[in-house]
Amino acid sequence: MIAAVVFASLAVGATAAEPTGTEIMQAVYDRPQGKDMSGVLTMTLVDAKGKERVRSIKQISGSFTGMDKKLMVFQSPADVRGTSFMNWSYAGQGKGDDQWIYLPALKRVKRISSEGRGDNFMGSDFTYDDLGDRQPMEDTHTLTSTETVDGEACWVVESVPKDPKDLYSRTITWISKGKTVGLKRDYYDKRGTLLKTLRISSIESVSGIWVIKKTEMRNEQKKTSTRMEFSEVKIDSGLVDGDFTERAMTKGL
Repeated sequence: MIAAVVFASLAVGATAAEPTGTEIMQAVYDRPQGKDMSGVLTMTLVDAKGKERVRSIKQISGSFTGMDKKLMVFQSPADVRGTSFMNWSYAGQGKGDDQWIYLPALKRVKRISSEGRGDNFMGSDFTYDDLGDRQPMEDTHTLTSTETVDGEACWVVESVPKDPKDLYSRTITWISKGKTVGLKRDYYDKRGTLLKTLRISSIESVSGIWVIKKTEMRNEQKKTSTRMEFSEVKIDSGLVDGDFTERAMTKGL
């Protein structure tokens, strides 16, 4: 989940009994984000030999009439400059995300099919599906335990997809009780083997909203990883629905 791949946050009041797994994941999904958010993502791709490639991305997101929209535009290096990705999600409507990618060399916007959601995004360890806005109703959630991560008490929630064709067989998420922000997540492949791990190393409050600043996705089977650092964050800067269109994808940010 980044600003995109980012986990959402929403404070949950203390109660005598622990909330259910579904209640926890719904709280994470329903977090306050402000009307819109913008910033710069620095993406670092690390191969199995430790060689790094760095990419810079401008990202904007916003909520408009029951829809959450996100646009990412690559700024550098030159071979990916102008490439853009857009995601529309339909909160609480039981409808899957719509996704598009624009490749300057082809000079056209392409819709990403459901079959393509498992492909890696621009050579990273994130799939297109990972960059979407997964709704709690898509999984069966179980609170399995409580543990401490980096000094923070966490709920541990196992989520099993209801759709047997889903990319993963299950995920396990550690969610801070104090911030209700996911601190890490394990992804298991269809054989039930650990495939990837997502770790959050920096979270900051911006205008009263928890924003994840540093994220790492590691492919435990290929031994590759992708780091994301979110900077120059602005909340409620006046973005409008018209900023999230196919035309906007081709114009850049």
